Amino acid sequence: MKKLFTALAALALAASYTLPATAGMLDDIRSRGVVRIGVSLGGEPIGFRDDKNNPAGYDVDVANRLAEKIGVPVEITDVSGDARISMLASGQLDVVVANTTATLERAKIVNFSIPYNRTGLRVIVQADGGVTKIDELAGKKVVVARGSTAETFMKATVPNAELVYVDQFAPDGILQLQQKRVDAALEDSSILDYLAKTNSALKTLPGLFSNEPIGIAIAKGDLEFVRWLDMFVSDYVASGAQAANYKKWWGEAANPPVLTAPW
Repeated sequence: MKKLFTALAALALAASYTLPATAGMLDDIRSRGVVRIGVSLGGEPIGFRDDKNNPAGYDVDVANRLAEKIGVPVEITDVSGDARISMLASGQLDVVVANTTATLERAKIVNFSIPYNRTGLRVIVQADGGVTKIDELAGKKVVVARGSTAETFMKATVPNAELVYVDQFAPDGILQLQQKRVDAALEDSSILDYLAKTNSALKTLPGLFSNEPIGIAIAKGDLEFVRWLDMFVSDYVASGAQAANYKKWWGEAANPPVLTAPW
């Protein structure tokens, strides 16, 4: 019996050396020589196109840093709210760095890293419109990005508001506000704070209506890549790069969200 056990153990050990290793997403990206990252270029300062039509913004800087750490060039694809998750699931993108709130519902379809940013839902209104609190949006036109957490929140909180849908909050939602075709908008505070700062005809209402973790998203099936992304985000935060990037886009006086660097 002892000899049989020894023989079986030896065969198992030999098999462990001869079986080919299964390549993961990180290896696939390096073999391909480019990482395909979806970024929403729909609103300053998160993601937009500069005067030379090049991608720019907070998330674009994160995407470029991610590609640098992997060691390959980046291929950025502009993605809308609805397309972010479906393009990952279908394999058209490797990674999404697109101001995507990590929710339990979305986590049924994709995996998320630890948060590389945090934000909250805020309301922006016409400065001369007389709206002072969210309840007063009943019967008012409110622009929201289709498929966003803002849409879900408005339907639950102010069901009598008249929702106006856009695929990209910027430029479409911002244009609706600037042309006074809507009374208000609900979006991430990171976008609306910047918008109110640069447009005196608009003002934000006090308070946040959520505290949302923003994560890097990838398709299901590669937990090793998720772990690597967690380490990437941890390094991004602990190195001070996250705080520097935030102040770069929101100003030196801005207060970056407090994030955890567990590694």
